[in-house]
Amino acid sequence: MTNRSSTRATTARCEHGAMCEHTDAGHAASPMRVRLASATPSRWRDATVEQVTAGGWIALALLDGGRVWAWHHAALALQPGAPVALHADYDVLATGDARVSVLRAPEVG
Repeated sequence: MTNRSSTRATTARCEHGAMCEHTDAGHAASPMRVRLASATPSRWRDATVEQVTAGGWIALALLDGGRVWAWHHAALALQPGAPVALHADYDVLATGDARVSVLRAPEVG
């Protein structure tokens, strides 16, 4: 599923209608973050979308086991069952050719 050669970052519209200029986790993926994720292909974790909340939280079922919650400030066109990949080090979510930055929820337990 993972297209590891793509470096296209996706910018999403912010709350105010303009393109997001923030590069904090969960906002626009900076070109450097996308390049670093692409340069470390072994760190991508394949997953499927389990749930998407109205508040921007996405539950991901990792194919190698476990569940991760990630947040993005803009609504992403993701449906339950959709294949995605999450970069373990740079918190980049790959869906198709798009790459977005996400804020990963801390693991509990």
